[in-house]
Amino acid sequence: MPEFAWPWVFVLLPLPWLAWRWLKPASPGQALRLPHSSLSWDVSQHVSATSAASWLLALGWLSLLIAAARPQLLGPPQAQTHSGRAMMLAVDLSGSMQTPDMVLGGQQLSRFGAVEAIAGDFISRRSGDELGLVLFGTRAFLVTPLTYDLNAVRTQLRSATVGLPGTETAIGDAVAVAVKRLAALPVQARVLILLTDGVNNSGSISPQDAARAAKATGVRIYTIGIGATRMVVPGLFGDSVVNPSADLDADMLTYIAHETGGQFYRATDGNQLADAYRAIDALEPMPQHGPSFRLHHELFRLPLAIAGACLLLGLLWPRWKGMGA
Repeated sequence: MPEFAWPWVFVLLPLPWLAWRWLKPASPGQALRLPHSSLSWDVSQHVSATSAASWLLALGWLSLLIAAARPQLLGPPQAQTHSGRAMMLAVDLSGSMQTPDMVLGGQQLSRFGAVEAIAGDFISRRSGDELGLVLFGTRAFLVTPLTYDLNAVRTQLRSATVGLPGTETAIGDAVAVAVKRLAALPVQARVLILLTDGVNNSGSISPQDAARAAKATGVRIYTIGIGATRMVVPGLFGDSVVNPSADLDADMLTYIAHETGGQFYRATDGNQLADAYRAIDALEPMPQHGPSFRLHHELFRLPLAIAGACLLLGLLWPRWKGMGA
């Protein structure tokens, strides 16, 4: 059933009748004298034509009030999915992220290729969280501010280019940029997921100082160290096995996580990277129920159109009757 958002508007219903009672009507038979005799209008003709016009004007006034009261159809209650959590993703784009040492679904991928595939799925599952994206290399940049638009975050991640922010790794700066955004929000649950494959060798803020700042502002940091532990490299005298993740500073990532109440995950292939994101999903669950809301479908257009038609006909009706007479 339709409901009215502003039912108090109907107190104006007797306003035309009150105006008619307070205003003194013209005497019957009195003519309105205009400068030219052809423009004279006999008020008695107008009075004789007011019966139908009055009904039209009354219907128009009633329709206008109905439109002004905002009739609405309310949809079924729907639970809101907003969790009240603000989550930032900080993704390493240093030159080493091009290393093709990750395996996902039987395919060989670069480190960033695996991140793009798995983090995209993680983003899709975070409906209800505010998400933001920080990309870092030699410098750290806020690419996507915190938003509920998950498609925007996913699109920015897909369009990122390895090496664009520089070939080195400014982990401390990336944490500081994300913490600054999270700390500015009046939110209790603030989360940062930091993914890197190297060691902090650039930037103006040390990872330890950034971790302490995150702890002071209540930001939990989950760190993911990505990169295989062995890789076959062809050489002039045959293939050799190397450790492509020798530069990964796992101790530093572990310190950041433990200092802020998060956890450190090691991902040597695509499956372990997916496991890390699933573990974070479990540690930061979405709420099962939230406050409900109802969609409102406005219905004012039809009564407004009827009001316009009735008021126009009601005002023109006496003149048409007079011309017909």
